[in-house]
Amino acid sequence: MSALSAIGVVISKNIVRTAVCLLFTLLGVGGLYFLLNAEFLAAVQLVVYAGGTLILIVFGVMLTSKSPFSRFEPKVAEVVIALSINLILLFALVLGIKRATFKIAPVDGTYYPIEKLGQALLGDYLIPFELASVLLLAVMIGAAYLAKGRRRESTDPTPAHAPNLSRRAKEWS
Repeated sequence: MSALSAIGVVISKNIVRTAVCLLFTLLGVGGLYFLLNAEFLAAVQLVVYAGGTLILIVFGVMLTSKSPFSRFEPKVAEVVIALSINLILLFALVLGIKRATFKIAPVDGTYYPIEKLGQALLGDYLIPFELASVLLLAVMIGAAYLAKGRRRESTDPTPAHAPNLSRRAKEWS
């Protein structure tokens, strides 16, 4: 599922469909973390990436684009350049992996449960944890204020992507 939706992210020309495919990709990666018994990484993946980053992308598109359903039409030269750079990077990655010697880290056999991490976050690291949450809250309030101010500056009550109905109404009367 993750691989197919990742391909959808790359080949989709509609920005909203790209965001939805990205959501499924990130959810799939979170599911893989759960299958690997890395519950904390899975929770962080779902909350930070699938939740926060994707919402940021969708709001960024909705606030900056005249039409959130606009299509991305790259030029042929851009596609050729992007594909050639990606093939070079893929070749370098495969070559680096083949030449590398990976050493397996020793495992001490102790299990570090997620409960200990939660107790550490809400115990010894409570103040930095709460400061980060207050900072994120301030960023959200600032973003909402800026988005609201941008809407007030617009004098036209109809959105830019709305059809022009006044011309059609004049034609009918």
